[in-house]
Amino acid sequence: MRLGIVGMVPGDPRAITAEHLRRAGALNITTVCYHIGEPILSELTAPDCRGINDLYTQEGLELAQMGIGYRECLFDPDAETRNHVVRLIDRGIETACRLNAGMALIRTGSLNPAGAYSPSRRNIESGRLEQLVETLRRVADKAEHEGMTIVIETHLLTLMGSPEINRQVIEAVGSSRMKVVMDFVNHFQSLEQVYNSTSRIDHIFDVMGDISSIAHIKDIKLSDGLVLHIDEEVPGEGELDLVTAVRRWEALYPTGYMLVEHLPDDRIPTAVANVHRIAREAGVSVT
Repeated sequence: MRLGIVGMVPGDPRAITAEHLRRAGALNITTVCYHIGEPILSELTAPDCRGINDLYTQEGLELAQMGIGYRECLFDPDAETRNHVVRLIDRGIETACRLNAGMALIRTGSLNPAGAYSPSRRNIESGRLEQLVETLRRVADKAEHEGMTIVIETHLLTLMGSPEINRQVIEAVGSSRMKVVMDFVNHFQSLEQVYNSTSRIDHIFDVMGDISSIAHIKDIKLSDGLVLHIDEEVPGEGELDLVTAVRRWEALYPTGYMLVEHLPDDRIPTAVANVHRIAREAGVSVT
């Protein structure tokens, strides 16, 4: 497998320097990824992209995943809101192509104005899933035209809240250019699943493995409280059987990327070192 990070570079790729990439590359990784939203998506020029590409090439790195940032919901009942976000995603796909990204990441959004990963009863109302599929088909048309693979970041708090729903949606969209992220941490739904993580990881890979094309590697910790608190943790410092996760990913995609993400820059080196250790324990080579 291959290993990379999301982070350690500015959110505006025009501000990335050789020093940023050297510091990240010294961790023994081969991709440094980032997210781009408005207004940067509209401001990036073709010369900007060529300069960024040249910098990555100089440092022996690639851009495996470019995230497209937006606040809108893909299944918003308002047609103009959906039209607006599809236009933005289309622009993001074009930008990802110019930046030689391996794939472009999107999210479904939420009808909760607090954010894309904030739950809402409205998200599961009748017709929402069908509307999401319709919007994703429009995104897939653009992705097919441009030759870009789209990966959806799914999560138990979103409309695509389980491996089974993920598979249902991808099959309904029916495009080889539409995949999901293998972010297995996002699909632990109970205390029992966390404490029996090997079987849950196997189930997630059984259902989602062949509809994924990139993985995010994190861990889980359980926090105190009178309700269930499942929180992200640095890989290798939580409850999950990540040896199994790495082995399952390698079996499916021996040249596929696992990305460390959602960490402050000062914790990324530890996370990457832990993943290298876990890969050795799993008998998996990181190339």
